[in-house]
Amino acid sequence: MIATGFAQNGAKVYIAARKENQLKEAVADINQVASGPKADYIVANVSSKDGCNALIAEFRKRENKLHVLVNNSGITWGGPFLDFPEEKGWDNVFNVNVKSIFYMTAGLSDLLVKDSTNRNPGRVINISSTASVEPGSEGALSSEGNGTWSYQSSKAAVNHLTSQLALKLISSNVTVNAILPGLFPSKMTAFGLKTAGEEAFNEGQPTGRIGAPSDIAGLALFLSSPASAHITGTHTLVDGGSRYLRQAIAPALKL
Repeated sequence: MIATGFAQNGAKVYIAARKENQLKEAVADINQVASGPKADYIVANVSSKDGCNALIAEFRKRENKLHVLVNNSGITWGGPFLDFPEEKGWDNVFNVNVKSIFYMTAGLSDLLVKDSTNRNPGRVINISSTASVEPGSEGALSSEGNGTWSYQSSKAAVNHLTSQLALKLISSNVTVNAILPGLFPSKMTAFGLKTAGEEAFNEGQPTGRIGAPSDIAGLALFLSSPASAHITGTHTLVDGGSRYLRQAIAPALKL
């Protein structure tokens, strides 16, 4: 969604993931609407420092400047409270969701800093989640008896790492902000949406719908535009107000 939004607005876009066939499909879809240079892909696995370094090295073969880095890679794992696996449940989730953000940002920081100014800074956008501020680990997006025990804490770590990186890089004219999406259609939420049906989730949304591509792409474009050059270290929720509905103690007043 974010890559398509950038491509529609003339940016040269690279996407990276582990599975080349899916990358090819995504690039083909993006290039159907691209208004500028064609999007391209790099096959990579950011679950380790070596994997991040390999992605960085391949990008450096192609470009010598980076304007916007979107750290979007994320995984989750569901399991029972009393038998939650360590390697797949905790280690791999934190490797992908948290450590990759640090290694990708640090490893590309010189290309973000290059030619950046306080009026036109380099940009880092980290994709967190509303799960970072909502402690519930068992729900409709996980199967019966399972909870996403490591996902919530990993995304909370993303928020704090965003603040740390913002503090580190602002003197070098690079801003770092986080987007905290609520429910959007994706491969990560596909199980819950298929099991319960999208309409069931729409009922829990004050806006009457789940997130759409323009919701997330629009915010990413803003955080990369001159309008946000003086904004860094923010954590912006994009959930249509659903977090408030869960806290409601009386029916909303109809105006």
